[in-house]
Amino acid sequence: METVKIVFWSQGGNTAAMAAAVAEGVQEAGSKAEIINVSDASAADLQSMKGFALGCPAMGAEVLEEMEMEPFMCELEGSLAGKSVGLFGSYGWGDGQWMRDWEERCKAAGAAVVGGEGVICQETPDDDAIASCRTLGRALAAL
Repeated sequence: METVKIVFWSQGGNTAAMAAAVAEGVQEAGSKAEIINVSDASAADLQSMKGFALGCPAMGAEVLEEMEMEPFMCELEGSLAGKSVGLFGSYGWGDGQWMRDWEERCKAAGAAVVGGEGVICQETPDDDAIASCRTLGRALAAL
């Protein structure tokens, strides 16, 4: 059984709650989940994985967090070809453009985005967002 790694960045706790729900879905499917703060991760940690999850809220003008998650993505992009990536995150305003950009970036690097799109929610994840995160976790466990 391969462990599903869930790498995330969270400031206010919303994306951390989503990461926990992804992990619950992985575990419901009978696999192991490892939640990793992006500050403790490296692209090398994910190179041997078939699939994994990445979580980050929208920041600033709907972009990834720039001090930790963006540099991590820059490091990871060269090794995304052939991988399955589950994306998730929360936002406070806007319409989710940061997630659409992130999806396209992963696809352009050769990754398949699990479920075809990332899981997003506005502010605190509600029951639907938590359920979607669990579904994402189950899909990642099935890879």
